[in-house]
Amino acid sequence: MTPAQREPLLDIFRGFAIFGIFFINITIMHCLFINQDAFSSQFQDTTSELINRVLQLFFYNKFFPIFSFLFGFGITSQIIKKQLKNKPYLGFFTRRMAALFVIGLLHISFFWSGDVLHLYAVLGLLSLAMVRLNVRVLILIAAGLLVFPFYDNLAELFLENQTTPLDKGLLAYGEQGVISTLREGEYLETIQLRFHEYMANLPMLLFYLAPMAFAMFTLGIAAGRSTLTLGSKQWLAYFKKPTIFALVLTSIYRAVFLFCLPESELYRHELLRPLWFKLMFLSDITFGLCYLWAIAWLWHRGFIKKLLIQFSYVGRLALSNYILHSVIGLFLFTNLGLSLYQTLSPLMCFVLALISFVLQSLLSKWWLTHYQYGPLEWVWRCITYKQKMPFRRVAC
Repeated sequence: MTPAQREPLLDIFRGFAIFGIFFINITIMHCLFINQDAFSSQFQDTTSELINRVLQLFFYNKFFPIFSFLFGFGITSQIIKKQLKNKPYLGFFTRRMAALFVIGLLHISFFWSGDVLHLYAVLGLLSLAMVRLNVRVLILIAAGLLVFPFYDNLAELFLENQTTPLDKGLLAYGEQGVISTLREGEYLETIQLRFHEYMANLPMLLFYLAPMAFAMFTLGIAAGRSTLTLGSKQWLAYFKKPTIFALVLTSIYRAVFLFCLPESELYRHELLRPLWFKLMFLSDITFGLCYLWAIAWLWHRGFIKKLLIQFSYVGRLALSNYILHSVIGLFLFTNLGLSLYQTLSPLMCFVLALISFVLQSLLSKWWLTHYQYGPLEWVWRCITYKQKMPFRRVAC
């Protein structure tokens, strides 16, 4: 399939996922996890509270699951194409995931510690063993990973066996040390800080993000194996009632969780409190998947089609745009650029994310008029296929 023949809706899905991920990542780039509570307490005004509520209701735990779901779907689609042509695919995907792993490690080393590409690469290889499973079995596996928190016990065991706390190096900086390093430090000093940040966040990566990602990979594989084409009119009709029901139910619960439940004694009940958070977690993921149905519905109805197509340009260059987020963060928040680390309000971070995405969309559209692939997509493709692929577009 040539780039011109690509299905726009799938790229719109990917671009939309990239859009939402940046709104979350920019807040983390702007203030490390260890400092966020203290920093956020400075912003008690109505506007900041509104922005935080918008992020909680419409962004947190919605877009990473979507991106993971689409990654699993993409793996399956490529494998099915290989199978239809009677071509081997294990070597192909081993190279593909190995290259992605290296890109992820470089991303961590030179740009930002919050990379998930190396995680996707490892889980992607594990997912190859699941492609032949029955669709219902895949759905059950995904549900088990999301519902039953057995990995919480693994996390406790992992942390108990650490002779040196993983966050020791990061905590040694102190809040002011982190601020001065990122605003004023040399680039090599920021790299060292990012290493400590990565190590401190390793438990969350292994025992929160990894199970969620693998569950969504599995659902994506199930969608790829299904006889219903993702985003098609038949797919819309089949999932219409379940989606509306899930959208209403999750919206009600998330509103209750955020606005009513914290004032209740039930919220502080020792046995019930984990249940409320688990239901919120599941509601967020379900609500995020409802986004895909809504986008497909708008697309087929012809509503805001010109706006939706802008997401497709970003989706075509999803890997390059994902890394570009970190480049933007490096410029905005460190001594390599504007040194704005921990100086912006929630509103300013939100506005910067929106402006950055609009610019990314325009840049992506321009790029695709001159080149067939994004720069990193091209490198990834060359390594995967073991040959130099055409890059520039040939003038007609």
